[in-house]
Amino acid sequence: MQWLPAASAGLLLLSLTAVGMGRSGLKGMQHNARRPSQSQAAGQFLRAVLRANYSGAYGRLAPEVRQGISLPRFVAAARPLWKSGQRPGRGTAIELYKLGMRLGDKGSSRLFYSFSFAADSSLRIPSELLEVTFRDTASRAVLDFSLRPNGVAVPNKPTGTKPHGR
Repeated sequence: MQWLPAASAGLLLLSLTAVGMGRSGLKGMQHNARRPSQSQAAGQFLRAVLRANYSGAYGRLAPEVRQGISLPRFVAAARPLWKSGQRPGRGTAIELYKLGMRLGDKGSSRLFYSFSFAADSSLRIPSELLEVTFRDTASRAVLDFSLRPNGVAVPNKPTGTKPHGR
């Protein structure tokens, strides 16, 4: 029965923390609970582009990016992503493919999320990836986006089969 004192101490600490936070602290916690994760923010941005909701996607760009590019220029830059989603069977269903860090000049780095179309899930390697870049791990505002060809997509082969005719 050693867990009982530890559990009681945990509950006491939790209740003291809640009392100490007061009303403004609870509001802050509720606000953070509704804030999307970075991967969710990236997915929301891409789905807005794929639905041709360009003004919604434009609003998710970092302020300095919006200052440097007008909405019409953004639409022109985002159109290849939209077109990619218009291919038969693609649509707006996307899945997180990978998360990584790109190293730049002078030690700079950018966090990126790559998404693939859910329709490409039968491919060993998706034919193209939709990428979204953020300034750092805390940011939810999109710094950059791109459509990256990912080499030749090859369907998964069942194990233990040989090609016919050889």
